[in-house]
Amino acid sequence: MHVIDSHTEGEPTRVIVDGGPDLGSGPLDERLERFRNAFDPVRTATIHEPRGSDVLVGALLCEPVDPACAAGVIFFNNVGYLGMCGHGSMGVGVSLAHLGRIGPGRHRLETPVGEVRFELNGPNEVTIENVPSYRYREAVSVEVEGLGTVTGDIAWGGNWFFIAQDSPFPLSREYTPQLTEAAERVKSALLAQEISGADGGTIDHIDFFGPPESPDAHSRNFVLCPGGAYDRSPCGTGTSAKLACLAAAGKWAPGETWIQESVIGSRFEAEYRLDDAGQAIVRVTGRAYITGETMLVQQEGDPFANGIG
Repeated sequence: MHVIDSHTEGEPTRVIVDGGPDLGSGPLDERLERFRNAFDPVRTATIHEPRGSDVLVGALLCEPVDPACAAGVIFFNNVGYLGMCGHGSMGVGVSLAHLGRIGPGRHRLETPVGEVRFELNGPNEVTIENVPSYRYREAVSVEVEGLGTVTGDIAWGGNWFFIAQDSPFPLSREYTPQLTEAAERVKSALLAQEISGADGGTIDHIDFFGPPESPDAHSRNFVLCPGGAYDRSPCGTGTSAKLACLAAAGKWAPGETWIQESVIGSRFEAEYRLDDAGQAIVRVTGRAYITGETMLVQQEGDPFANGIG
């Protein structure tokens, strides 16, 4: 299986270029279900140890329904599948450029949750225009063991987020174990108390925010992703959800640049406009770099050919 590895502001992406499963044709959400139901060992072989790690996000390139799109893409990680991935879309963009399939300029990707537009601004800088984002519920309180009452907004940015009003620990790298445990407790409490996104959507991303360290940034965050790993980047879908909440609260104006720091200090720049439905169309800019190009091999007799899971 031919793959290209990259990182976007520190968060890794592995793009399957060739040798992945044949999912046929049709809408990307239907092909995602075929992937899940018939070819899940490909996901585990790609992401799990010994070839991968919990922090890695995978992306399977597919033929798009609309031939004008640069590609279709299905994102996945150590525990399942993602509707959208902001840092991963940037990684796909630089990977397509690395392959010589696209050049600088505007392009489109098809994802299971809708079309994502992106601009390749240079060899490493990408701006994505995400699917419409919105705040679903404001100031939702949840009782969390060891933390007490935690209050935050529920928002959609391509994935479902609980965006806490306060962080229980300082947003620095040395506190990532404590932040991870706290975020896991919040996620479990939301599930136990049957607090969800629209139509019962599972809230599988927890976002803690606080003051930035850089004087020109506006916020610093810690994002727990599905599967228990934290996002090394500021999280593209999380930044989109955050701006949707700021827009709904009237705290950030359309067209103004928001600089979001991650817990490791990397950053995204973002801005939004409102569509006719009042949802936020967020543009997020970050930097992605190729880290490797290789062939993943499954040898006969390997007891961990499909990964350690």
